[in-house]
Amino acid sequence: MKKPFLLMLLMSFILILSCKNEEKPAITKLTGNIFGTTYHITYLSNKNYQQQIDSLFFLVNKSLSTYIPTSDISKINKGDTTIVIDAYFKEVFAKSKRIFKETDGFFDPTVGNLVNAWGFGPKKEQHDLDSTEVQKQLQFVGFEMVSIDKNQILKKKYSEIYLDFNANAKGYGIDIIGRFLESKNVTNYLIEVGGEIRTKGKNPKQKPWKIAIEKPNTDGTQSYQEIIELTNKAMATSGNYRKFRVTKSGKKVVHTINPKTGFATESNLLSASVIAPLDCADVDAYATAFMAMGLKKTIAFLKNHPELRVILIFEDETQQLQIKEIH
Repeated sequence: MKKPFLLMLLMSFILILSCKNEEKPAITKLTGNIFGTTYHITYLSNKNYQQQIDSLFFLVNKSLSTYIPTSDISKINKGDTTIVIDAYFKEVFAKSKRIFKETDGFFDPTVGNLVNAWGFGPKKEQHDLDSTEVQKQLQFVGFEMVSIDKNQILKKKYSEIYLDFNANAKGYGIDIIGRFLESKNVTNYLIEVGGEIRTKGKNPKQKPWKIAIEKPNTDGTQSYQEIIELTNKAMATSGNYRKFRVTKSGKKVVHTINPKTGFATESNLLSASVIAPLDCADVDAYATAFMAMGLKKTIAFLKNHPELRVILIFEDETQQLQIKEIH
């Protein structure tokens, strides 16, 4: 009589063990191309959502990409005043307006004409601007000069104003994918697009996601300054050490345009990585603003923003690489 009992007990144990194995979610890894770069997405689920994810990326691009001539923002920049903006455009606009005010204008999506003129936009003009030419373009810079009316039409004070959300649209695209995964009850994921990141929950080993912060090497090589752990946070990095050009006169021009001066000159701040339990679009915008602010103004700004963890890499007076973490 004991054997059937033991056998039943053993079978029950195997059944429980089998159920546990079945409940363990699979690891899905997706890769692709978007926003002129690559994406890598890892999440704990046995369902493949690549088709839906690529469709969402397409819609974000259709709304906000200045590199697509038929996108809503491209049509608006060309003077089309009939475009009814969609929910993507409206949210990015609202986020940009808030951070524009918080940073006293150091984050400003109306700097697009200067981005183009300095050679870092879709037009690739690459001019070597003098002060007169910069001042001419600066009259069209100022996010307070654009608004959205009750009919969801963008209004510009001057038709020449050129909107460019590339400084936070990539982070926003990441947020859209994160929200989609969460709507599918995916509670553990990492989304990375061109170095910008959004995380939720834990990695497959049930530990925080590990992220490497790149060292700002100017010789083209890649190495890492430090490894950090992220859970339920987004991270974005902005730097001028790789994306720059040299003018005919031999002057180095970096891709971060200072909306206050209109110039694209390099400072001693080489990289700013922003980490926070916010949307990736937000930390993306802050990182861009800090590169425009420079080291001293960024440190002063962060005294009033304890919600932001920021890793600043800069050169000191002796041109030695230094790292300062504020949180």
